[in-house]
Amino acid sequence: MRKNDPTRLSMLGSDAVGTGALVVRFLTKRFIWEYDPTLESTYRHQATIDDEVVTMEILDTAGQEDTIQREGHMRWGEGFVLVYDITDRGSFEEMLPLKNILDEIKKPKNVTLILVGNKADLDHSRQVSTEEGEKLATELACAFYECSACTGEGNITEIFYELCREVRRRRMVQGKTRRRSSTTHVKQAINKMLTKISS
Repeated sequence: MRKNDPTRLSMLGSDAVGTGALVVRFLTKRFIWEYDPTLESTYRHQATIDDEVVTMEILDTAGQEDTIQREGHMRWGEGFVLVYDITDRGSFEEMLPLKNILDEIKKPKNVTLILVGNKADLDHSRQVSTEEGEKLATELACAFYECSACTGEGNITEIFYELCREVRRRRMVQGKTRRRSSTTHVKQAINKMLTKISS
């Protein structure tokens, strides 16, 4: 994967947690009240992150996928936004099993992800505390944000930018590791040849 290839981000979460609304808020800075939240969509977006033009492909799975579709989405993605609804404990409890599935599909690679508690504007109906979200993010070894796609509360843009940065960092590290290991293999092959010649 080249440095300038699009960064593939996948939105994961159960039905009606607001994955699509978060993507629309990020792309348009607006909240759309009426749209089909069950439609799977892929968006392409260019942004300048840290003085570099970056292309993102964002897949909104809309929480509707079956097991085979979900696996395909997980294989496709390089970075993942795991979204739950702060007013729905069940959606929060799906986060750890979702991460475990990601780990299984992506192994041996570490999974790059961010945990997001959406619908922060509905604090009066909250079922999941901020502290619980922070604790889970620590367990998952990832960043955590609470936000509202409806009001724009929280730094929604930063969620996507930070995930994009992390994916690109991992690409660079993996690229260097790959080059180093290729050099090592060449050295080993030359040494074997020299050993055979001198024998």
